[in-house]
Amino acid sequence: MLSNFIFLIIFIFFFIELNHKFMISSPLRLKPKNFTREVLDSKYKYIVLVEISNIHKRMEVMIPFFYVKPQLIGISKDDVISVNTSIKPLHPDEEEEEKNSDYWYAYILKSKKSTFIKIEVEFEIKNSAIDRFKCLWLDFEWGNYGPFGLVKRFNGFVLPNHSTLAHKKPTTTHSIYPIKTHILGSLDDPINILKSYIPKYYLPSDIITIGESPLAIMQGRYIDYKNINVSPIAKLLCKGFHPTSSLATACGMQTLINISGPTRVILSWFIGGICKLIGIKGVFYRLAGEQARLIDDITGTTPPYDKSIVLGPKDTQNFCTKASKELQVNVAVVDVNDLGRVKILSSNNSRNDEVIKRALITNPAGNANQQTPMVLIRQSDSSDRSHDR
Repeated sequence: MLSNFIFLIIFIFFFIELNHKFMISSPLRLKPKNFTREVLDSKYKYIVLVEISNIHKRMEVMIPFFYVKPQLIGISKDDVISVNTSIKPLHPDEEEEEKNSDYWYAYILKSKKSTFIKIEVEFEIKNSAIDRFKCLWLDFEWGNYGPFGLVKRFNGFVLPNHSTLAHKKPTTTHSIYPIKTHILGSLDDPINILKSYIPKYYLPSDIITIGESPLAIMQGRYIDYKNINVSPIAKLLCKGFHPTSSLATACGMQTLINISGPTRVILSWFIGGICKLIGIKGVFYRLAGEQARLIDDITGTTPPYDKSIVLGPKDTQNFCTKASKELQVNVAVVDVNDLGRVKILSSNNSRNDEVIKRALITNPAGNANQQTPMVLIRQSDSSDRSHDR
């Protein structure tokens, strides 16, 4: 009897895992490639090139519609005088008729191929709003049509307004200095951002920390919540978490399931629940994988990413090592909150860990809209010669 029960459990887990693994989804991926910006007084023109790739080996997918909605972050609708948006497909095999038409022709994207789309956004704002304009956010809604049926996909990314900060490089004599930046996005290179915003006179013994969410966003590791297809398992498991947890919603939990797999998450949930009953906490997060602690649900990140689920960053150790070597300064990736919790994901020098934890325990970067994703920590006994960049 017991053997039959065990066999049934194993079969159920096998079926759940198999169903998850072979669930047909769209293989299309959208990402920005580059952009240009022209500014004349209160008139702006952004031109961005977007790439759509089909990563599947065999599947062909059609794109029946493609919409873009620009949003000006930092100002109200009353501050906007006019906005005009144009979408220009740059398909490698497009017909002459398609080139000269505003109509979106349904396009077939073959396996292992890519296509490009040029988007132009021209707008004028009131002079009184120029200093408050933070960035241009592009919201995408586009169709994917194939063996999986018709799926609406949602994406968004930032086109920065660099002039709001003009890449200032302030000097500092403070031991802890939050560094303000423009609103970061997937078009920003993390190491170049450190180079642009690090204070002018820094020391080789200084430590530059960057938040895990800003780094993940620059790596493009965020998902619009509308793209998450929630399973009954996610709806059930999320109920066992504290309301403030990013896994307390079905979409947050489903994101973890998509990363770690349903079997691992279910077993972690079950074992973690038993351990919690006997007073051992945190077992679920240790068993379910690193992303269980790092996923930020919606509202957990600075706007306009407040409607996105942000994953943990990737290759953090490689980033710290490379950035430290290029800038000749200590670099660490951290996860900090207002409750005094400081987690160091990676650093180029582990001997700095205790210094970092003491410096960041009050969360000087903040968890709201301060736009200070980096913090410079100056060790009190430092006497190294400064860099003048």
